Amino acid sequence: MSDNEPNAASAYMACVARGVGEENAFLTVISVLVPKNCRTFIAKNRDGTAYIRAFRTMRGIRIYVYYLMDKRIKAKILMMSMALVPALSYAQCPHCTANDTAAAAVVSTAETPCCTAETQCPAGSHVVVGAARTDVYLPLLHGKRVALFSNHTGMVGNRHTLDIMLEGGVNVTTIFSPEHGFRGNADAGEHVSSSVDPVTGIPIASLYDGKRRGIAPEVLAKFDVIVCDIQDVGLRYYTYYVTMIRLMEQAAANDKDFVVLDRPNPNGMYVDGPVLDMKYASGVGRLPIPVVHGMTLGELAQMANGEGWLADGARCRLTVVPCAEYTHATRYRLPVAPSPNLRTMTAVYLYPAMCYFEATPVSLGRGTDKPFMIYGHPDMKGRDYEFTPRSVPGAKNPPMLDRLCHGVDLSGISDDEAIAGGVNLAYLIDAYRDLGIGDKFFTAFFEKLIGRGDIRTMIEHGMDARAIAATWADDVRVFKDRRRPYLLYAE
Repeated sequence: MSDNEPNAASAYMACVARGVGEENAFLTVISVLVPKNCRTFIAKNRDGTAYIRAFRTMRGIRIYVYYLMDKRIKAKILMMSMALVPALSYAQCPHCTANDTAAAAVVSTAETPCCTAETQCPAGSHVVVGAARTDVYLPLLHGKRVALFSNHTGMVGNRHTLDIMLEGGVNVTTIFSPEHGFRGNADAGEHVSSSVDPVTGIPIASLYDGKRRGIAPEVLAKFDVIVCDIQDVGLRYYTYYVTMIRLMEQAAANDKDFVVLDRPNPNGMYVDGPVLDMKYASGVGRLPIPVVHGMTLGELAQMANGEGWLADGARCRLTVVPCAEYTHATRYRLPVAPSPNLRTMTAVYLYPAMCYFEATPVSLGRGTDKPFMIYGHPDMKGRDYEFTPRSVPGAKNPPMLDRLCHGVDLSGISDDEAIAGGVNLAYLIDAYRDLGIGDKFFTAFFEKLIGRGDIRTMIEHGMDARAIAATWADDVRVFKDRRRPYLLYAE
């Protein structure tokens, strides 16, 4: 939230101070300040001690007023009748504003025009990531010992968040690294040892070393707050969010604060795929969410915390530093490849359709220059495209190593087509029917990736991709309603 946004929190506090009561204060501020054709409204008071977030639900307007006291966030929620609050119909654009002064806002009846749903959102290049908003989070970290969960994607321009924090006087005592390591060059699933950052001398505690699931007691004693700054790609089986959830659980269990410096979701424009049946929960699926959940890590952290999805229903002290100039309609192009085999935006957009080959004998291009953009097998027939996987950094022992594969090249697909395809099982079904090896095609890993036990049977019984996708449509609608209270950005 920037200084030119409405000062609604100050207006609310002024109303309460005049003795009008909290409920009337909510009504006064929200009915005046929330533009009638906006869906989501966010505002803060001048000294940053409180802010308001309001959004539409089926039952009315849900309003969060957050108070920052002793650097801890408390939330207050009030539901109002839709009859009391003007109807909202369109998603708010980041450029929308209302009256800027608290006193005038409370008494003004002027409305501010807002972008309609058809309006194009700003280009992803204008997005300000949470890590760039040092004015918001450096004060929160002052005087604290900080553990930073990040990797090579934690960049602001050409500077790493670690360097920005150190230059800002933050006492970073520990670095946590996820799958692929702090430098992002380890293979998928490869265990990465703990080490020391050679530039700063700060210890790196690997969370993917295969030894323990929790944080060692001697490491826990070295920090007060965990800061998460890492680029996710918005898929349930992409493991960075799983590691974040584990850290949130550790924070809750050990009385630590948790701060997310939010980043855009490059697949945040839509929601698709089956919701995870929790009997298939694993290291590639930790929460009951669709394959493509459409949320940023900050939003997902809020949902996991609010829905009681952390271990034993625990809740951690969570603060999210949101992005600016971002909505869920923004197509954000990643400035840094998030992992060794997601090298292009085409691969990122095809990832919801291609990852299931990991649970089959078919190569999806690891060990080539087009991972997650091609698929093939030595025994596939009638194919013009050929490739041979080799041992390369980030894919030391890829499937079908050194074997000539016949298959399909999707690298020329347009962004629009790849995004529209979503969780498209057509490629998987194509290879399944071509090889003709029946139940030998799938491994047990498939259910962990797709999240349900009946999809394999549907494919084996001859259902096509469109018919299978129809089986999760209702689950997607339910999930979108369930996640709405936790969204930080207009849909």
